[in-house]
Amino acid sequence: MNYSTIKKTAVAASLVAALGFAETAQAQTPTVFGGRSQYRTWSIGVQGGITTPNTVIGGNNAFGQKVGYFQNKVGEYYGLTIRKQFSHLFGLELEGNRGKIKTYNHELSGPASENIGGAKSVVTDVNWAASLNGVFQLGTIDFLRRENAVNFYAKVGIGTFAYNPVQYANNDFTGTVVYDNKGKVGEAVFGDREFKGDRDYRLGMIVPVGVGAKFKLSEVVALNLGYTMNFTDEASLYGPNRHGDAKQRFSNVYGGLEFTLGSRDKQNLTFANPAATMYDELRDPSLRNEVEALKQRVSSLEGTVDALGKDSDGDGVPDKFDKCPNTPAGTVVDGSGCPIKFPEPVVTNNATTGAYYAPIQFEFDSSVLKTESYSTLDKLAKEVRDNKSSVTLDGYASSEGSESYNVNLSKDRANAVKQYLVNAGVSASSITANGYGEANPIASNATESGRVQNRRVEIKK
Repeated sequence: MNYSTIKKTAVAASLVAALGFAETAQAQTPTVFGGRSQYRTWSIGVQGGITTPNTVIGGNNAFGQKVGYFQNKVGEYYGLTIRKQFSHLFGLELEGNRGKIKTYNHELSGPASENIGGAKSVVTDVNWAASLNGVFQLGTIDFLRRENAVNFYAKVGIGTFAYNPVQYANNDFTGTVVYDNKGKVGEAVFGDREFKGDRDYRLGMIVPVGVGAKFKLSEVVALNLGYTMNFTDEASLYGPNRHGDAKQRFSNVYGGLEFTLGSRDKQNLTFANPAATMYDELRDPSLRNEVEALKQRVSSLEGTVDALGKDSDGDGVPDKFDKCPNTPAGTVVDGSGCPIKFPEPVVTNNATTGAYYAPIQFEFDSSVLKTESYSTLDKLAKEVRDNKSSVTLDGYASSEGSESYNVNLSKDRANAVKQYLVNAGVSASSITANGYGEANPIASNATESGRVQNRRVEIKK
């Protein structure tokens, strides 16, 4: 394990520990990556500005579409906001406004009547407008400054508004009223039935889309400047007109103050700089001490692992568990590291009746051949092929498990050896495979070393 790995492990452990501690830490205590709880996230704002009946991307002002005659006038617009900041990039804002929208035309634009030639100016009274906006902050990450003092944002939302247009015969918003539907909204005729309207304002849908900038004046107060285009689904935003039923829009420019709520001991998430915060938190002395402590623990654990895995005699059994140290290389050992003793080959008239083959050993509850058995089985396969002889394979198991299970396991072990010999070119008809379960143990099943010896397949020729 290199230092990079140690470092990653330490940082990961530190993050987990810090997140668990965040809920109980005091507000003024630095908390590593503590989440939103370590910031102030609620704010309220007041704003005021002006409206125009067009937008920077163009617009549909059905009241004055004739080029050279249509003129914009500004109207007042003011309101308040309530915002919840969910991260340094995104927040949700509830916005409410009211005000007026004004426009006029040198020529007649509104509806003509029997006594009046038509309307030249209109004032649309917005009694109220409410929307829920998503606010996307665009300047919260600054690698050159530790604290952000200016924050740019964009917003988009959806809502509803109540309005009533009043049209005048003159182009200065005075004189005879040509159209005013206040107190009559909802009036309709269906066949021979008439319905009288009694509402002062018509309801419509509004979609505000805007951009702005916030300037941090203190830890509590920020100056908020912005521009919003308001798209509506209303063709009569400026009252009846002679230019079709295109959906109308208007815009407003505003300035205001935003006040952050919550404890002054916490940072305002609106102006939080994640790059600076991460740098400060990773340099926190308490975190550095924790990292050093973790590095020492990792080093200690590595030493323990090395000690546990040390195998001086190379028999596959670590020194800590090796009851027979310094076993000669190549010696077949049991789970305790002690040599396994096999019966000597039978000798008659100073000649062996055949080569002796040590039992094929298996792991606990397994019938999979070990790779160290391959060389023995290859020799056996060659001898059987060359001599065209036969061989008997007797499988056994240790005493763990039921007797019937161990019989099946011992058969599987014998068949595993048989399949290897068949794959090596030995005729299957010359091989007999038997399974005897727990029978005929060659060592005590009361000890692990004995059970290791009993998990075997004996080869008989």
